Amino acid sequence: MSYLTKEQNERFLGTGAANAAGDGLQEFLDKYDPKHYDLPANTVDMAIFKSDGLWTAPDQPLKLLMIKRGNHPSIGWWALPGGFVDYKENLEDAAARELEEETGVKGLPLVQLRTWGDYDRDPRMRIITTSYMALVEGPLEAKAGDDAADARWFDVSLESTGIYSEEGYVLERYSLSLVSGQGSPDELRIGAEISRREYGSGLLRQVRYRLRSSDRIASDHALVIADALLELKSRIS
Repeated sequence: MSYLTKEQNERFLGTGAANAAGDGLQEFLDKYDPKHYDLPANTVDMAIFKSDGLWTAPDQPLKLLMIKRGNHPSIGWWALPGGFVDYKENLEDAAARELEEETGVKGLPLVQLRTWGDYDRDPRMRIITTSYMALVEGPLEAKAGDDAADARWFDVSLESTGIYSEEGYVLERYSLSLVSGQGSPDELRIGAEISRREYGSGLLRQVRYRLRSSDRIASDHALVIADALLELKSRIS
């Protein structure tokens, strides 16, 4: 049975013809079992960057908003703000809601980036996430909420540590560094080592990220951060 109303279903009528079984759209929906396939869960994760003023150069310092997980999985480690998309909720609405619930931040224009869907990225179930990013040029306060144990701004940097070219692809390795409270008693340093493989040539190229190692960054969020940073810098370089 369709989860949309009869009126909403009308835009899916196509030509209005019956299918090979002789069913019209409504009959087809009445028989359809959405649990015939194992259904993945959908989540959103947000990379929120901040600069002290107008961000005008790719080497200008940036901060990244991270939360400390207060529950499993990866309890006590640091993650991007994010969470599950409700069944009848648009992705961009879920991103805005989860960001406000976990950090108190609201009203930011969020830009959609990439879908992350490796089957083993979460131990609870098959979870597919859509990543977003935003850039704040100036002050912005954040506080932990929902199931986050803490929320902090980290100085973030991504440095290339080597480029390797072979026929058909280019592999570049990166070191991701996140530092909070530098020079203070509660200074915290976390990071990851990442590779980015680019296949093909021409205008459209396939990109594949791999996490080589990670220090207290939850799941594959280091890859999401690296992808967002590279995309942000590409828009100004």
